[in-house]
Amino acid sequence: MQRWRGLEDIPHDWGRSVVTIGSYDGVHRGHQLIIEHAVTRARELGIPSVVVTFDPHPSEVVRPGSHPPLLAPHHRRAELMGELGVDAVLILPFTTEFSKLSPADFVVKVLVDKLHAKAVVEGPNFRFGHRAAGNVDFLAEQGKIYDFEVEVVDLYVTGEAGGGQPFSSTLTRRLVAEGDVEGAAEILGRPHRVEGVVVRGAQRGRELGFPTANVETLPHTAIPADGVYAGWLHAQGEAMPAAISVGTNPQFDGTERTVEAYAIDRVGLDLYGLHVAVDFLAFVRGQAKFESLEALLEQMAVDVKRCRELIAAAEGLA
Repeated sequence: MQRWRGLEDIPHDWGRSVVTIGSYDGVHRGHQLIIEHAVTRARELGIPSVVVTFDPHPSEVVRPGSHPPLLAPHHRRAELMGELGVDAVLILPFTTEFSKLSPADFVVKVLVDKLHAKAVVEGPNFRFGHRAAGNVDFLAEQGKIYDFEVEVVDLYVTGEAGGGQPFSSTLTRRLVAEGDVEGAAEILGRPHRVEGVVVRGAQRGRELGFPTANVETLPHTAIPADGVYAGWLHAQGEAMPAAISVGTNPQFDGTERTVEAYAIDRVGLDLYGLHVAVDFLAFVRGQAKFESLEALLEQMAVDVKRCRELIAAAEGLA
């Protein structure tokens, strides 16, 4: 799969393509319907499929300080899109100048002049251009002028998550913030993941017999509510069952919120400086401060046992 950052990265000899545009944060099951439709349509036409997305999130440029928590960084989104069969991902730097492009100018500069769109696939509420003035009806009118089709796909999937609300990135962020990682996973079609580099912390876990990887998460990451979770620590190509702690470590009067993962039953791991990922399977308990260190250690042993059981059950279903 090709990855381009900016219009200038698109090959000069790029031919016709099927395009879909959106933030696609999380690449959740609703997003997957649109992307898979675009991929299928491209294969029917015998041409490549392209996903166009933006960095930073448009809201940060239009309303500074309003950047939403991200469910997946761009490299992860591209990876997930590649798994769906996408041929190319174009990340457009979303600047103040770019935000002022009219819908008509966006169509010409991006879809016509650069990507030579043969078809554009979107959800029914797709908006684009300055002040989000463009919609799928306007896009269809432009398609008649510039020779591309517009296909609208209903991305609304529902399930138990969020009490039956339509799946969306906004709902997923809310569930993650509430610690409902199982609900988030239903929407995403996989566990919610955070990524970052392992840095040196206070190293109390090592002293207590539960050495953890202290993950310095990427900016704007959607981090689950404080508590203990079962999940997996991905490092060096391996997915290791893990007990994950999110919070400020109140037992030691901590103030900085951290994500720490203990690779269950693994000894001698040295992950400092490595980029790792943490997948959240299930919420185990909330953050708490215990009366003594002994009580904390007893609870940690219980937590690890419960995490081991939850992970074994999940892997048994896989």
